[in-house]
Order: sequence, then structure tokens, then C-alpha cells
Amino acid sequence: MFQLLVSAFAGIPEIQAGDNLELLIGNALASDPTLNGVRDGDILVVTSKIVSKAEGRHVEATDREAAITAETVRLVASRSHAGGVTRIVENRQGLVLAAAGVDNSNTPEGTVLLLPVDPDASARALCLGLRERFGVALGVVISDTLGRPWREGQTDAAIGAAGLKVLEDYRGTRDAHGNILVASAAAVADEICGAADLVKGKSSGRPVALVRGLRHLVLADPLDDAPADTAKALIRPADQDMFRLGSDEAYEQGFAAGQAAAALAQSHQPTGQPALPI
Repeated sequence: MFQLLVSAFAGIPEIQAGDNLELLIGNALASDPTLNGVRDGDILVVTSKIVSKAEGRHVEATDREAAITAETVRLVASRSHAGGVTRIVENRQGLVLAAAGVDNSNTPEGTVLLLPVDPDASARALCLGLRERFGVALGVVISDTLGRPWREGQTDAAIGAAGLKVLEDYRGTRDAHGNILVASAAAVADEICGAADLVKGKSSGRPVALVRGLRHLVLADPLDDAPADTAKALIRPADQDMFRLGSDEAYEQGFAAGQAAAALAQSHQPTGQPALPI
């Protein structure tokens, strides 16, 4: 019988800049009697906020919108509402999400919290340190809350990963009826984050969860993981993105391109010929 255990454990204090996150998580793991120790194949899901706090990612920002702009690489979509403007953007880490991941909750007044500089590297450092401490093969996923373009509500997803497969690729295999699967690849790292969020909650003070029962996803050596086994591999390449812009932005871009093309055509119109409409 297949069993999956997802546990959020206590013992992690309020994180400050410069804290040794590996030590604090390890101590909490070792002291929780309900976990019965750390086992081979365990996966830890760590909320990105405590990683950012430990890495000192607080910045002074009386204007959150300015902080969002500073972290934005590309505007994907925006929409005005009574409270201001919601911006969906691509941030410095290549993630597409609301407000560039800039967070002003549970941070000192006058500051905002940015995402880790390199979430995959942060996950790898935690993974290596905890493997050495406990002497077992485990995986680490760093999670953040993301919206979905076509569905209400948010769910946690992987923004950093080390020591485990992030995709379970079924392409080229056959289903129970003998059909060859051509497009099936499960984003297991995201699914693990969603499951962990069910027990961590948003305000429970338990920012780390342990997932047990997915040993087949954990790599023997995190230093051997390929680029395909990082959370960055879950970001769809631009040339495969069918919805790269929001509808308003796509319309404005297309309209501007049409205006430019018409102006160019008019500039090449022979003298005496009627002008092309713009």
C-alpha cells in the first residue's frame, strides 16, 4: 500500500538576517519526537520567506510599487482596481508572478522582503548541509505562493529545489490501454509544495514541512543533479510560451506595431499618391 506522510513541525524560531537556517531546521527536525528521526528519501519543503529573511533580503521601501518595479524584468499583464494596480511580471529569477514576489507582510515597518537571489542555490546549500548532518539522502524544495492564470485562488509552487527530481516525465511510456504518452510530465516539485502548504498554513508559525513516501524522487547525490533537476527547469522557455502577454498588453503591442507599419508604408508612398490611413 502506498502511503504519503506530510508533517509540519514546530521548533523554528522567528528568523533574522544572518541566521544559520540549516542549523535551525536541523535542530527542529532532531527534536520533534513525532517524526521518528530523519529518513532516507525524506523531502523538506521550506517556505521562501524564512530563506529570504536569513539571507537578509529586507530592503527599505516606503513605496512597495517602486520595489516591485526594481525587481521586474518584464511586464506580463496589469489591471487597475480600486486599490491600485495589480502587476503580473517576470522577476529577476525568471519567475512570472504577482508583484515580482515582493512581500510586505510580516516584515518590519518601512521594509519589504524580496525573494532569495538564487533559490536553487539556497536549496542546494540546505540539502548538502542537512544530508551531511543526518547521513541520509533527502531533498529540499523552497516554496512560494503563486496564482494561476485560469483558476481562482493561489497554491504553493517550487521556486528552488535540490536533491530530487522536479518533473516526473511519462513521455514515451504507455498507459494502461497501450497508448503512447506524448505530453505527460508531472510537475512533482509543485505538487509536493501544494501538499506541504496544507499542513504548514499561512500563519501557523511552522514554515517547514517534511514529506515522506516519495523516495523514488530523491537523488542519490545532489551534486550530480542536472539542470533539469532544479526548480528553474520548471520555467517554460519564452519560445514555448503561448500566453506571454496579458490581453491588454498584447492588444497595445499589436496596435503599436500596426501604427508603426502604416507610418513606414506612408513614408515610402510616391508623391501625389493618396496617403494611407493610420
